[in-house]
Amino acid sequence: MTSTAAQNIERDIRHLTEHIGVRLAGSPAEKQAAEYVADQFEQTGAEVRVENIRVQERAVQDECLEVCMEGAWHRFACSLLSNAAGTAGKTIEAQPVFFACETDYQREDLSCLTGKAVVHLGSHIETADQYRRLVEARPAFVLFVDVRYPGTVATSDGMFPSYVHAYGALTIVSTAFLDAWSWREKNVSSIRLRVTGGMRPAVSPNVIADLPGTDPEAGLLLTAGHHDTQADSVGADDNATGAAMVLELARTLSTVPRKRGIRLISFGAEEQLSAGSAAYVRQHREELTERGQFMLNFDACGSLLGWTELFCCGPDSMGPYLNRFFVDQDQYVKLNPEVIPYSDHFPFTACGIPSAWIARTNCTSGRFFHHRPDDTIDRLCTNTLARFASISHNILADMAKAETPAFESGIPQNQKEEVDRLWQELFGAWKGFGAV
Repeated sequence: MTSTAAQNIERDIRHLTEHIGVRLAGSPAEKQAAEYVADQFEQTGAEVRVENIRVQERAVQDECLEVCMEGAWHRFACSLLSNAAGTAGKTIEAQPVFFACETDYQREDLSCLTGKAVVHLGSHIETADQYRRLVEARPAFVLFVDVRYPGTVATSDGMFPSYVHAYGALTIVSTAFLDAWSWREKNVSSIRLRVTGGMRPAVSPNVIADLPGTDPEAGLLLTAGHHDTQADSVGADDNATGAAMVLELARTLSTVPRKRGIRLISFGAEEQLSAGSAAYVRQHREELTERGQFMLNFDACGSLLGWTELFCCGPDSMGPYLNRFFVDQDQYVKLNPEVIPYSDHFPFTACGIPSAWIARTNCTSGRFFHHRPDDTIDRLCTNTLARFASISHNILADMAKAETPAFESGIPQNQKEEVDRLWQELFGAWKGFGAV
């Protein structure tokens, strides 16, 4: 099985990354990826449907960031964040202000940022209130500096849709850490930015495949990945690996006895803070609350070198139960109970469904090629992915046939409080938006 699985997974990843390429949410390429996933699902005999959600497609024609240092202008790479605003093709010039987000949001007054080019040391704004204050300060534009990977590549990223929905869009581009270091080192005097294009309304597809069980009252198991990418990245690990994993599981699980149904989903718009999975959970909340028993998510799980983490949101017995399937195949994982809102399992935990996310890390900040053009199939180990597919097959097959659930339902209180806080803070909770 492992050899065949490795071949299937490699074929799927190559099709998504080399035949299709960059798959931005709402783009024709993302639609093409969804059509491929749906076709592969259908070949397993699963019941397949596509549900579209409303998103903002990043449609940028040109980006130009120039910095004046020691009397001369120098051009640097940048990438407009998804859900951020462009400059309508106009060049905006402003004096720089270096702003350390870890500490400087403590300032009572952010008027020092008004009309400035804000060099924002940090690639995330952790709270909606911080974003509101930044919007109200009216900077000329903002340059996010990626402190996770202090290198020379401007990684691509996105602004949380709920923030933008509530407070409006700023012009924000990402920049490389060592570029920003050189600006500080050489006393930059002025920065100018031009972005032609920006965001436009579009739809992003969620592709759902059902393998029904013999007892509809027994509950529902879910497993998922996502097929979209960030800008300028073909996303082999983030997340063609996840899409390929659910396709392989559809092939192998379609033939096993199932008391419980198994639902496999390839989500769109994960790179816009799990917009696809959040919209799906909101739309199907009643069914998921009544029937959902477990969700297994794959995202960035194929790194050639690294270690495997299993993020578990659920009862204490869930982690050891899942872990024994890895140990049975001489695979070892780090069980991590931390609540992480940045992957597609999270909206399911907000719905009260125990969830786990299989990820593979190669540096303490995640993966060094995160959201970069070099996230290619050369970075992956398909044999490792095939072993994960085998392990995951055994987990889901065991849970599908069991007379009673493998572990208790629900999210324990010590995790639930943090889940509820983040669901409200980052996603806008259940009011939401996005379903078509």
